[in-house]
Amino acid sequence: MSNIKQIAVIGAGAMGAGIAAVIANAGVPVLLLDRVDEHSQEKQPERSNIARNAVNRLLKSNPEALTHKRNIKLITPLNIDDHLHLISECDWIIEAVSENLALKQNLYKQIDAVRKPGSIVSSNTSTLPLHCLVQGLPESFAADFCISHFFNPPRYMRLLEIVAEKANPEAIQQLENFADLQLGKTVIHCKDSPGFIANRLGIFWIYCALVEAIDMGLSIEEADALLSKPCGIPKTGVFGLMDLVGIDLMPAIVGAMCQALPEHDPFVQLQRHIPLIDKMISQGYTGRKSKGGFYRLDRSQTPPAKEAICLNNGDYTPALRPKVPGADTRVHKLRHLLSREDKYGQYTWRVMAQTLCYAANLVGEVAEDITSIDAAMRLGYNWKYGPFELMDILGTGWLAEHLQTDGFSLPPILATTARRPLYSLQAYKEHSEQLHFMDVYGRYQPLIRPDGVLLLADIKRHQQPLLKNSSASLWNIGDGVLCFEFTSKMNSLDPDIMALLQQSIAVVKRNHKALVIYNEGENFSVGANLGLAMFTANIAAWQDIEAMVMAGQQTFKALKYAPFPVVSAPSGLALGGGCEVLLHSDAIQAHIETYTGLVEVGVGLVPAWGGCKEMLARWQQKPNYPQGPMPAPAKVFELISTAAVAKSAEQARSNQVLRQYDQITMNRDRLLADAKATALQLAKNYQPPKSADFNLPGSSGKLAFEMAVNGFVRNGKATQHDKTVSLHVADIISGGDTDVSKPLSEDDLLSLERQNFMSIIRHPDTLARIEHMLLTGKPLRN
Repeated sequence: MSNIKQIAVIGAGAMGAGIAAVIANAGVPVLLLDRVDEHSQEKQPERSNIARNAVNRLLKSNPEALTHKRNIKLITPLNIDDHLHLISECDWIIEAVSENLALKQNLYKQIDAVRKPGSIVSSNTSTLPLHCLVQGLPESFAADFCISHFFNPPRYMRLLEIVAEKANPEAIQQLENFADLQLGKTVIHCKDSPGFIANRLGIFWIYCALVEAIDMGLSIEEADALLSKPCGIPKTGVFGLMDLVGIDLMPAIVGAMCQALPEHDPFVQLQRHIPLIDKMISQGYTGRKSKGGFYRLDRSQTPPAKEAICLNNGDYTPALRPKVPGADTRVHKLRHLLSREDKYGQYTWRVMAQTLCYAANLVGEVAEDITSIDAAMRLGYNWKYGPFELMDILGTGWLAEHLQTDGFSLPPILATTARRPLYSLQAYKEHSEQLHFMDVYGRYQPLIRPDGVLLLADIKRHQQPLLKNSSASLWNIGDGVLCFEFTSKMNSLDPDIMALLQQSIAVVKRNHKALVIYNEGENFSVGANLGLAMFTANIAAWQDIEAMVMAGQQTFKALKYAPFPVVSAPSGLALGGGCEVLLHSDAIQAHIETYTGLVEVGVGLVPAWGGCKEMLARWQQKPNYPQGPMPAPAKVFELISTAAVAKSAEQARSNQVLRQYDQITMNRDRLLADAKATALQLAKNYQPPKSADFNLPGSSGKLAFEMAVNGFVRNGKATQHDKTVSLHVADIISGGDTDVSKPLSEDDLLSLERQNFMSIIRHPDTLARIEHMLLTGKPLRN
């Protein structure tokens, strides 16, 4: 465990408060300090109102800064004038005040006067270099000082850049361990260069995209369509990203960067005055935090209409979804888009060529190796692939050749030698069953993972799956543990997954100790394949639908009662059927950013793969929960009929999807190793669970649920079809019309789930909901 037991954050702005929330989410007490509220009376509690208001805003933030609202109790709002002496009890002191060097250095002198010896002090700066921050300060302070650059929003962005060229290595290792294991961050060590890694390259990419779009006459919608999915970049694209970050930050960051960089740096040469940016800022169009930015909503219309700015004249017009040639290109076919001779191909080439070339030139200047640059862009800007990984997708030799043809000066790391022909260039190579990366000298070095990190991607490089079909694979992850991986689109569940899962159960039973269900996709599983369900319903193949429901029930029941432990390791969305996978597992090892729930009513359906049954079992078995015919069914009815989704693994524990003994992993890269360790622990003297009966309220409970739903319909909180679907949920949860004196078995409840599912899926309003979800990705309230 880390020696860091208490932390102080000084500066309660959006970033400072967000960092305090991340620390509280780790279960660590944190002091949040800001200046005295000038409007308060001297020596009254209101003097800490600035920090207190920041803490209160955390409870209302969107996206949520806290993984559970109870974590707010770990944050103590204070003010610098009255309470700075309290940081003497803190092991790590984070400065997060505005980017003003004089202000920061004055604060450091105050901190140094009261901090305890050996406590770590860091700055969250994104622009000021380390050597400037510590200039003139005692060597003892510099030895405990570093830059710890979090990314916004701090809870969700996994990157933590650390600059620590003068600091005590043991203190920095302690900080890195804490950030990794307890905050869930991936620590990247950066050199003391302007913008460090992610912002140095990321802002160059953003600014390049803006300049080239203006010069080549592209609309922002066209630019965002090209610089998103085809490049493995989030769908916000570049202009949507600027709106998200804040357009008003751009001039200051670009100005600071250009001032710190030499004149020959491509960043400086790219910089120019853009009147449109000045105009937008002066008129208050600074992005999503204001009345709009490159995109805005016209709220005079019902519903509000999205508008986009014209880069030439600054006028807003209705935002379009233009059919841009090449915008449907998949990232592994990006070379085809970059080779197009029209303006769309040329625009994408100009932006990505300059960006990738700049990334190659930064090796050795901002970080020691290409892996740090790749990780920084994946984790700091949510790129699916880092720049060097993109180069290999394109063909690094192909890229180098085309850069030369287009007049670029080839970066040293890409320069040809007699021993390395241009066509054979690769940033990453596999050798002796291990991934190697090219260093700054063109040599290949092994990529070593930290202890406790196990990635399925590495296993796949030197192993063939034990079983495989179009939707799933089974892998051997060592020590007698197998890993079942969903591989369908968005990891949706279909008959192929059910069939392979049944086969996998048989394989584990014969030769292995345990099964882990895990994948490295963005989401664990979004649930059942709705497209398949819709197609089957449209041709009225009701027997096929019932067979799919039955197959899912039988598969998950076999999973639950398998003679070996099953551990599910979710991250991201685990909805509907994905949640039902968790509910049938012996244990759950969840990444903290797991968002799970039984959401079927949102598409007009009911959980039918044992979800209702397992939620009832969990609430009936909850320690210290009231017993009797109604408490557990009432809570389960509430969660299912409202399609409640836990927005973290901590919230999932409150909803009883996770039980008290289920575990949470903070760092995503450690999830598979943790799940494997849990599976091996359970495998010792493992005994499958015993089947339990259910005492349910019957028709009287069903009537009570109906009365509650009628109230929501009258109040306008539920639609008529919400009521119809909820009554089907009520029929399952109450045990149907059974005699309340007779306990129901698991099979009885599965039968009720199946009957109600087959009834509601025929309803035209349910089919309308499914179709709307497939077309728009949003629920229909009908």
